[in-house]
Amino acid sequence: MAPEPAPGKTMVPLVPALVMLGLVAGAHGDSKPVFIKVPEDQTGLSGGVASFVCQATGEPKPRITWMKKGKKVSSQRFEVIEFDDGAGSVLRIQPLRAQRDEAIYECTATNSLGEINTSAKLSVLEEEQLPSGFPSIDMGPQLKVVEKARTATMLCAAGGNPDPEISWFKDFLPVDPATSNGRIKQLRSGALQIESSEESDQGKYECVATNSKGTRYSAPANLYVRGPATWAQSPTGVLSLPSRLLSVCVCACAQASIHDCV
Repeated sequence: MAPEPAPGKTMVPLVPALVMLGLVAGAHGDSKPVFIKVPEDQTGLSGGVASFVCQATGEPKPRITWMKKGKKVSSQRFEVIEFDDGAGSVLRIQPLRAQRDEAIYECTATNSLGEINTSAKLSVLEEEQLPSGFPSIDMGPQLKVVEKARTATMLCAAGGNPDPEISWFKDFLPVDPATSNGRIKQLRSGALQIESSEESDQGKYECVATNSKGTRYSAPANLYVRGPATWAQSPTGVLSLPSRLLSVCVCACAQASIHDCV
């Protein structure tokens, strides 16, 4: 026999109460995936590069997967680079192949509460098919060595009609100046300026020019960040380069001035 409630009190059924408790806990904890970055349609150049960026939020953190024509992407030319503990992902295709790579690419974000999908189309043109106004890289970044805590500037200039927008990738991941507390800025010229350089800034940089006609990537260029340099005087009186920079500058100084190496 169920106990009777005490005078002036109402009994709440146990099962509904537990359900309500679970809903309240879920409202303050777990959540379904929601996209915060979605891949965009692209037109690339055969032999060039295409990158699709996808990122989602949710609790637990969602995982990103990529599909092409209903199958998980798989090719030596396809590389998936994760960030944000797997909640963000870049699908990079290089070198692009006309016809073979043209497809709809689908990004799926999944966690224990659900799954969401978004997609983007990739078109690939041969050089002779490029429309007038397709972006060109007039000046790409060059290999650079910078002293730690100094300012490094990676140059980029692009042409096209309409004027292309310039963005940057570092080690195949998009560079977001908004997350650098003002330390990294993209200048109006398109150049990427890195103040108070840190070792974490070291890597391979690419600038990307995009307009309504298509997308073109620059050749990659490495940025090296080294500790404070000191010059030593040889017995002949000639200033010699510190050995810790020498190996880098053997390569770098073929493309950059000695000033960039100190």
